[in-house]
Amino acid sequence: MKIRNNALAGIALAATAALGLAACGSGTSTSPSSSAAADGKISGEITVYNAQHESLAKEWVDAFTAETGVKVTMRQGSDTEMSNQIIQEGQASPADVFLTENSPAMAQVENAGLFADVDKATVEQVPAEFRPSTNKWTGIAARSTVLVYDKAKLSEGQLPKSMLDLAKPEWKGKWAASPSGADFQAIVSALLELKGEAATEEWLKGMKENSKAYKGNSTAMKAVNAGEVDAALIYHYYYYGDQAKTGENSNNVSPYYFKNQDPGAFVSVSGGGVLKSSKNAAAAQAFVKFITGKKGQEVLQKGTSFEYAIASDVPANEKLVPLPELQAPTVDPAKLNSAKVTELMTKAGLL
Repeated sequence: MKIRNNALAGIALAATAALGLAACGSGTSTSPSSSAAADGKISGEITVYNAQHESLAKEWVDAFTAETGVKVTMRQGSDTEMSNQIIQEGQASPADVFLTENSPAMAQVENAGLFADVDKATVEQVPAEFRPSTNKWTGIAARSTVLVYDKAKLSEGQLPKSMLDLAKPEWKGKWAASPSGADFQAIVSALLELKGEAATEEWLKGMKENSKAYKGNSTAMKAVNAGEVDAALIYHYYYYGDQAKTGENSNNVSPYYFKNQDPGAFVSVSGGGVLKSSKNAAAAQAFVKFITGKKGQEVLQKGTSFEYAIASDVPANEKLVPLPELQAPTVDPAKLNSAKVTELMTKAGLL
C-alpha cells in the first residue's frame, strides 16, 4: 500500500505546466485507430505510467502481452507523481497509457487536455456510473470508503450515522485517517462535490480537532487494531487484504459502511486513459479495452487486490459487500477537484 504525498509545490508546478501545455496538446490529437495495422492487428510496444497497485497492473500486463504479443513497459509511481510528470512532459511524454488508484489524478490530466477519447467499444463495457461523463478516460476498478472500528470499544449502535458526524465533539480523539494520502483526498473530493465548499471546510475543521493522522491507510487500521484509536476512515480493501493473509492487523476490527448515499459511502473509481501523444495508440486503446474486458475484470474478481470489478458484467470478489448494497452517492469522477481539496486541507491544517 502506497503513501501519497501531495506537496503544494508539486501541485502548483503541475497546474502551471497544465495551463501552458493544454493549448499545444489540443491541436495534435492522434486518432485512436491511426496506428493500427491495415489488417487491424496490434503490435509493437507501449509504456504504462502506473499508479495502481504494481502487482495488479503486472497481472493485467502479463495477460495482455500473452494474448496480443504487445510488449508493455511499466513506470511505477503515485497518482500525483505520475499525473504531474505526464503534465510536465506534455506531448513529449513517453507514456501511452495512464492508470491510477483514484479519479482526481485522471481529472488533472484530462483538464490539461492530454487524453485522447476512449474507444467506443471500451466505453460500452463500463457502466456510466464508473466512468466520467466526458469519456476522456474510463473506470477500471473501484474501492469503497469504510470506517473500521474496534469491536471491543464500540458497538454498532455507537457508530456514526454519517461520515459528517465524525466532526462532532463526541468523536474528539477517537478516530484516525491518513490525510496526506491520495485515497483520503479522493474521499474529501467527493464530499466537496456532494456538499459544497462551506460544508467541506466545516467538516475538515472538525476533523482537525477530532482525528489522529497516520501515514497510510494500513497504518491507520493497525492503530485501531492495536487499540490506539477507536476507528479509522479508510478504503475497504485494506481490511479484506489483511483478512486474506494472517489477519494480524485487523482481527480486532470490523468494517462499517455508511450507505444511504452518504459522503462516507463514496465509491472511488480507479482510472485508465490513453494519452493523445501515444506513439502506438491502437495498442494503447487495446490495453485499456483489455483491462475493462472480461479477462481483465476477472483478474480483479479472482485476485488478491480485493478491489471491485466494475465492467463487462463481471461480479466482484464474493467476499466483498456487493456494489449495489453499498448505496453509494452519485459522483461524476470528472468533477473531482484535487487542487481545491489540497487548498482546503492545507487551510484546515491537515496538510
